[in-house]
Amino acid sequence: MKFLDLAKVYIRSGGGGAGCVSFRREKFIEYGGPDGGDGGRGGDVWAEAVEGLNTLIDFRYQQHFFAKSGQHGMGSQMTGKSGEDVVLRLPVGTEILDEDGETVIADLTEVGQRVLLAKGGNGGWGNLHFKTSTNRSPRNANPGQPGIERTIWLRLKLIADSGLVGLPNAGKSTFLAAVSNARPKIADYPFTTLHPNLGVVGVDGHEFVMADIPGLIEGASEGRGLGDQFLGHVERSRVLLHLVDGTSETVAEDARTILTELQAYSPVLMEKPRVTALNKIDALDDHEIAARRAALESELGHPVLLMSGVSRQGLSEVLRALWREIAPSRVPAAEDSPKGTWQP
Repeated sequence: MKFLDLAKVYIRSGGGGAGCVSFRREKFIEYGGPDGGDGGRGGDVWAEAVEGLNTLIDFRYQQHFFAKSGQHGMGSQMTGKSGEDVVLRLPVGTEILDEDGETVIADLTEVGQRVLLAKGGNGGWGNLHFKTSTNRSPRNANPGQPGIERTIWLRLKLIADSGLVGLPNAGKSTFLAAVSNARPKIADYPFTTLHPNLGVVGVDGHEFVMADIPGLIEGASEGRGLGDQFLGHVERSRVLLHLVDGTSETVAEDARTILTELQAYSPVLMEKPRVTALNKIDALDDHEIAARRAALESELGHPVLLMSGVSRQGLSEVLRALWREIAPSRVPAAEDSPKGTWQP
C-alpha cells in the first residue's frame, strides 16, 4: 500500500426534495382539500476517524463524494424519502482544511470522532402547510433547499510519541529497524526514505510509537530535496530524537542545519523536548568520538548521547531518555479518577 498524506476532495450534500401541490379527491368524501406532502431532506456529508487506516491512498482514486438528494413530496400527505448520508472514513490524525489549504475545519485525533462537513438541504413544504381559513385551496409549495458544495483538503499527520529528525543518511531508518519491528528501506545513499515510517518501540517494559521521516537538507523550507512536507508527521510528537551522523567532519554545522529548518517550519517544533544523539560511533575511534561530541554539545548547549544503530551500542540509553520525556503524558487511569471512588 502506497503512503499518501495529502488529498484534495470535492463534496456536496444532497438537496431537499420539493413540496407537492395535491388535492384530495375521492368518491363519497364530501370535503377534500389540499394534501400535498413535504419533500425529503437531503443527505449530509460526514468525516469520521476510524481504526486500521494510516494513509489517504483511497482518496487518490475517488475524489468526489456526493450525498443523495431527498425525494419530492407526494399526494395523500406523503413525505418524500430523505437522502442517504455520505461518510468519509479517515485515519486518526487527519486534518481537514478549507479550499485555501490553511483554514482548519476539523482535526480528527480520536477514533470515532465525527465532523459534519456539509449539511443536507431541508425539504420544501407541500401545499397542505399553506391552508388557512381564507385560503382553503392553496396551489403553491416550497422548493427544497439546495445542498452545499465545497472543496476541502485532507492532510494526514501521524500520531507518534517520538519523531526522528536528521540529515539524509544520518541513520534514522537503521535506528528504527534496530529498536522496533518496522522494516524501512535502508541503503547507503541519501533519501532512501521517501515516506514516513512508524514503529512501536519497547524499553524497560514500556512501549511508545516512533515516526521516521525523510531526511532534511539545508533549504528544505524553500523546497529543496524533499522539502519540509513531511515535518507535519512529527509535529504531534511529544519528543524529537535528533540524530547526527558521527562520520561527518562538520557535525556542529549539520546539527545547526536541522534546527534552522525546524525553526523555519514551525516554532512549535523548536519548543518540543529534544534528545540529540551522535550516531555511527562504531566507525570512530575514542579521540574522534570525544572531539565530535564536545563540538556538538558546545553548539547545542545540552548533553549529547552516543549510539550506533548498526552495532546497537547506546540504544537503551537513548530510548530511556526518550521515555523520560514521554512518561509524564502517560497518566494511569487510576490516577485520573477521584480519590475514594469505588472501582471494580
